[in-house]
This record gives sequence, C-alpha cells and structure tokens, in this order.
Amino acid sequence: MGLLLAVGAGGFFGAIARFVTVAWVTQFEITVGALSIPYGTLTVNVVGSFLLAVFTAMIQHHFQASENVRLFIATGFFGAFTTFSTFANEGLSMMLAGSWRSALLYIGMTNLLCILGAALGFFVIGRFMPTS
Repeated sequence: MGLLLAVGAGGFFGAIARFVTVAWVTQFEITVGALSIPYGTLTVNVVGSFLLAVFTAMIQHHFQASENVRLFIATGFFGAFTTFSTFANEGLSMMLAGSWRSALLYIGMTNLLCILGAALGFFVIGRFMPTS
C-alpha cells in the first residue's frame, strides 16, 4: 500500500505542476509563421524528459533513493507531469483538421526535443557531478 501511495502522491503533485505549467506557457500564444502547435504540452514533455533524466542519473551514480522515493518522483510526479496521451491526441487532432504541417512539426519537435532533453539531463549530471 505504501508504494501505491507514493505513486499517487507524486502523481497528484505532477498533475498540478503540469496544469500550472501548461496554463502559464499557453498564455503567450506562440506561433511559427502560420503554424500553431500546442507549446504547453511540448514544454511539459521536454522539461519532464530533462528532469527525469537528471533524477535518474543522480540515483544511478550519486545518491541512494528508496523505492518509495523513486516511485514518487519518477513514476508518480513525472508520469503525471509529462503526457504522451495528450501529445498523441493533439497531433492526431491537427491531422484530422487538415493541419498536416503543424502536426508533423509538432510530432517531430516533441520527439527530437524530448530525446535531446533527456540526453542533456544525463550529460549535465555526468559533467558537473562526475563519478569518482
């Protein structure tokens, strides 16, 4: 039961953090030329990928973390903060609306930037907190 509570509590805070972040980012209404993409979802997915990689690298090489802490942060918080299902539905909705260029830009940017964000997270920890 303790593990479920750790995941649930992390998810609670991650969902709130996602809501606040998306609300803050979407107030700027960013467009690239005539293309419009959901920058709120893109932001939480890229930031979440980076921070989850930082956390993962830190517990792999520098710190001990209990199973409850790992589940709270990685599965709960970042599982709720990032959102693949919203990304997939937004991309599909753009395609169904005929906005193919926006959809392809969004799908490509999300995949590329999330992978780069995760790689940067591991790089930052490796660079600034090298293992002994």
